[in-house]
Amino acid sequence: MHESKDIKSSSDLERHTTTQAGQTQDLSHSLVGLNVLSPTARDMSGLETISAGWVMCNSWAGIAATFALAIAQGGPVTLIYGPIIMFVLVGACALTLAELASVYPTAGGQYHWTSILAPEGWSRGLSYCCGATNVFAWIAICAGIAIIVPQQIIGMAIFYNPSYVPETWHAFLLYQAANLLVLVYNIYLLKRSMWIHDVGLVVSITSFVALVITSLARTSPNFQPTELVWTTFLNDSGWVDSIAFLTGLVNPNYMYAGIDGAIHLAEECKNAAVVVPRALMSTIGIGFVTSFVFAIVMVYCTNDFEAVVTTPTGVPIYEIWRQATRSDAAATAFLVLLLMMAMFALNGTHQTASRLTWSFARDNAMFGSRWLNKISPTQEVPIAALSFNFAVMFVIGCIYLGSSSAFNAFIGTGLILQHVTYAIPAVLLMYRGRSSVWLPQTRYFKLPSALGWTANVVTVGFAIFVLVFYCFPVAMPVAGSNMNYASAVIGVMALFGALNWFFHARRHYHGPRLDIAE
Repeated sequence: MHESKDIKSSSDLERHTTTQAGQTQDLSHSLVGLNVLSPTARDMSGLETISAGWVMCNSWAGIAATFALAIAQGGPVTLIYGPIIMFVLVGACALTLAELASVYPTAGGQYHWTSILAPEGWSRGLSYCCGATNVFAWIAICAGIAIIVPQQIIGMAIFYNPSYVPETWHAFLLYQAANLLVLVYNIYLLKRSMWIHDVGLVVSITSFVALVITSLARTSPNFQPTELVWTTFLNDSGWVDSIAFLTGLVNPNYMYAGIDGAIHLAEECKNAAVVVPRALMSTIGIGFVTSFVFAIVMVYCTNDFEAVVTTPTGVPIYEIWRQATRSDAAATAFLVLLLMMAMFALNGTHQTASRLTWSFARDNAMFGSRWLNKISPTQEVPIAALSFNFAVMFVIGCIYLGSSSAFNAFIGTGLILQHVTYAIPAVLLMYRGRSSVWLPQTRYFKLPSALGWTANVVTVGFAIFVLVFYCFPVAMPVAGSNMNYASAVIGVMALFGALNWFFHARRHYHGPRLDIAE
């Protein structure tokens, strides 16, 4: 069993890694400018960290909640082959992140690694851009998960009361209630009940098994023909088939939304240099198996895709489960379980997003850092950072009242911005030639050279792909109602980031550096 010494809090921070014999080795140079939580604050076990990483992605549930995106843009082909493609592409991203996390396990994650790896003249500006991008990405992910809660509740209400006509403010109130609930839980209960993530993992896996068995048993022997499942391509998007398939990959990509969650919990878990890479690899592996099996079973057990797309509930997976289980009660029970998993995920993402905001403020990178960088001595959580993220999400919810298109554009940026933050340190790692100065040979998680280079290249290439294709309109011809405004939202985010840089961070922000000669 390998052991790794936790990073200690100091202004001159010696970097430690694990030798093959399990002994801790100093690398004769230090990280400067990084203050991390003391070892006594690390109270998450390895299993709790892995569980937290899982519940934030909850891969099969993530696909289930966004099924409609793929049905019109490829149908069965996208649903079946998309998870395989994402396993390879996002798997490469996870390998890149895991290597860096095994050497530099900090809550800042990607922006700290950027600060360390970038040339000195570029370090502050580039790492600030990476950090601001990551903060925006995680707030968008939180909002994207939070809106699932009202969608599912309203879907059940419509199903059991067809005369009910939902108003926008109904969804708004449910959205805000979900966010308020997890805010209160994160402040007052989370540190005393880290096992809640373990419960979320158990609920997810048992729900998956129950759903698969029930669907297969209730559908048998009236499955869809194998040829239809594996070769049918549906395209109602208006795009040519190739573009429809590429833009439809956003659905299977959601199975790994928030894959870097465990990274930002590194300063709260024991033996982070070992546990965080394990959490990343566990999420990728379990996520692929569950998502791939789930997609296959659902396609085999669904007999009317047109009814799925046009369901009056507005929740396509509800109609799929009704067809698969041949039971309204069973479908409702599984939707309630999906709702529970959305709350587990929202709880975890609020925790992670707040730790990232807190880390960014700890480095004095944003207005209000003097308050946002505080840890409550009684609750042992960054209450100000949690409240700040909640306030931003509250404002985003108000946008939903005015324009659901603008709100959807905001949450659609989450995946795009995430992959940009993966690519920046990957580029810099390749710029450094993956040298042992930056990736010591004695690190816990070590890839063979060829695989490491391949993973880094794929990480960058996939980020470029996402930046282009996930900004395409979802359908043609383009109208105001189906336009993809993600690029415009990213522009607004860039404006806020630039203002914060010029009026605050340019003077005050300094990220960690390795104290070695360039």
